Amino acid sequence: MKVTLLGTGTSQGVPVVGCDCAVCQSSDPRDVRLRTAAFVEVDGTRILIDAGPDLRQQLLQNHITMADAILVTHEHKDHLAGLDDIRPIYFRKQAPIEIYGLQRVLNVIRKDFDYAFKPHPYPGVPSFHLNPVKDEPFVVNGVEILPIHVRHLTLPILGYRIGDFAYITDASFISETEMKKLQGLGLLVLNALRIKEHYSHFNLAQALNIIRQLNPAKALLTHVSHEMGLYEEVSVLLPENVFLGVDSLSVEL
Repeated sequence: MKVTLLGTGTSQGVPVVGCDCAVCQSSDPRDVRLRTAAFVEVDGTRILIDAGPDLRQQLLQNHITMADAILVTHEHKDHLAGLDDIRPIYFRKQAPIEIYGLQRVLNVIRKDFDYAFKPHPYPGVPSFHLNPVKDEPFVVNGVEILPIHVRHLTLPILGYRIGDFAYITDASFISETEMKKLQGLGLLVLNALRIKEHYSHFNLAQALNIIRQLNPAKALLTHVSHEMGLYEEVSVLLPENVFLGVDSLSVEL
């Protein structure tokens, strides 16, 4: 399995437009963050997690030309707004793009991209096949995927486990039941917004506490804002198995 972080930033990305803080003005490329997304390659199957507004740039930068499915965590636009940019992959596949998510989220996709669902779409429109995710595992091309139900403040959203890898972003709460599904990980990607507490996302201390409980072999922090601080300064504060995620970083399991 190969996991690539396509983006590790928050809804505004980093640098933030008009911000003159040290992070947004940094010359270190590790401080530049596109909106959060990931790409998983396992046993010949290619899976995209989320499709935010930077998707086209992310696909080009990481030389991604094909995807077998898209797993959507939730409906916020920094995770969904770039879905139309999957069109070149649809043209190459000549088959509907399989999208998996909560039924509530699929309803938003059907509304926001209604032109893709009309009976006689005009040429150039992508085709999406929507697959509701519930509690049980599901399979994409023979690859089993376990949904992880977490909360983003009061909004139920999804993380995903594929083999020894799990991906959770935008969470502020994980129940004990779902924590049990995250035991024995080789790699955990988990959101950590900033140092200071936030009302709807884990901050650094909360994310490190989750990681401490789960004890994965390696953990990468994502959905990182400019308020976290400079990559170089924050990295030295982290436990030996925890790292700030970086755009286009790949990890093989």
